Amino acid sequence: MIYTDTRDSSVKVDFKTAVINGMNSKTGGLYIPVEFPRMPESILQSKIEPSFRTVALEMAKPYCAGEIPDEDLDAIIQDAYPFISKLNQIDPSTYVLELFHGPTCAFKDFGARFMARVMSYFNRENKDNLHILVATSGDTGSAVGSAFHNVPGIDVTILYPEGKISPLQEKQLSTFTGNVRALKVKGTFDDCQKLVKTAFVDNELRSKFRLSSANSINISRLLPQGFYYMYASLLAKAKAPVSNKMQDPAIIMTVPSGNFGNLTSGLIAQKMGAPIAGFVAATNSNRTIPDWIATGKYEARPSVETYANAMDVGAPSNYERIAAMYSLDEVRSMFASYWTDNDGIINGIQECHKKTGYVIDPHGAIAWKAWDEIRNGGMEALVKGAKNDFTKPGLTSNVPSWAKEIINKNAVGILLETADPAKFGATVKQAIGKDPVIPERLQKIMNLPDQAIPMENDYNKFKDWLMATL
Repeated sequence: MIYTDTRDSSVKVDFKTAVINGMNSKTGGLYIPVEFPRMPESILQSKIEPSFRTVALEMAKPYCAGEIPDEDLDAIIQDAYPFISKLNQIDPSTYVLELFHGPTCAFKDFGARFMARVMSYFNRENKDNLHILVATSGDTGSAVGSAFHNVPGIDVTILYPEGKISPLQEKQLSTFTGNVRALKVKGTFDDCQKLVKTAFVDNELRSKFRLSSANSINISRLLPQGFYYMYASLLAKAKAPVSNKMQDPAIIMTVPSGNFGNLTSGLIAQKMGAPIAGFVAATNSNRTIPDWIATGKYEARPSVETYANAMDVGAPSNYERIAAMYSLDEVRSMFASYWTDNDGIINGIQECHKKTGYVIDPHGAIAWKAWDEIRNGGMEALVKGAKNDFTKPGLTSNVPSWAKEIINKNAVGILLETADPAKFGATVKQAIGKDPVIPERLQKIMNLPDQAIPMENDYNKFKDWLMATL
């Protein structure tokens, strides 16, 4: 497979180069495949429930072809996924795709564990360490740290915004030792991301160290997140005649979105044949993408702190990939777009619990709010000509191609639950009056000593630290 660059389509590199480099240091662009091969029809047309690991292997094959033999790729996938995503039906037309059953209780485990094993595979004969730099707004860092911990030949530096993630999330980040270290930056996620991106285009640093990324900047983290979109949509399709009393429903993926890597992974799965009719881009007060969809103007801005902190991103990196893959008119046809504020997040947790009994986290709560509004008159109002004020919480006014399926009650929603509610216990308790159950693997972390290193939001100081430490 050949990979090109979002900023220069003349660039052509192989999978290994895209993975190890993370992004193109010459242009600052992100790597994307030049094509998206269709999955085997034997899997797409099967009437039986799919196997997650079989889906993962068949999706990964074309992107690694000629560089990772199928036998080795299968071993990577088997080792990466001792867990799978779980599709939980919570009402007649709604599923929750639980993506928190991995070691760090967040969806980032799916991408990070595959990426770590692929990087280790490509680095196995290199004498010099590969240095991973990653910015996190919550769960990325812990997933990456866990995936790479004690992996030979690779070390990891995680940057997170001090005081702007949940206490449990910070504990997950600040307690790593050995080849994984965390820097608590006096700033926002966007500041952390800017420090990392600047390092990648710093010629002096790159001449001295082998640097790579582990955010959704890196294609090897983005591609495996597509596995659960393919798996969940095929599973929902197989279940529909019995579970939803629908023979061929339109499947709508409702995606809590910050840096928009997760949603981009869904677009890749759709291109490969996943039976997904459309997407809902659901975000918090950091509404850069909804504003772009509403107005046609993309304007990055400083991030705003919210209860759904993993989505506190004002300059989403994967906008570049979406804009490289589709025109704005195509995006408006595929996406419904929705945002809400902190009051809406609390209300979403409350209403989901009240109506279904399901305890959802703040990010999933935004997906719930979006889907519930869409199916209960919101989409029909748009079809009839309603013009919503995009500066206020709610749906943007574009009408996606799948709108009539909603009105005709021939659609099911899959809400992506990207983290265990226990990681946001205080917010969940504020909403429903009780603490969520804390998984044992999270309880153990709370007693570990903090190891995080303070860092100013100053690139020169960050660079000096890298030069002295790596």
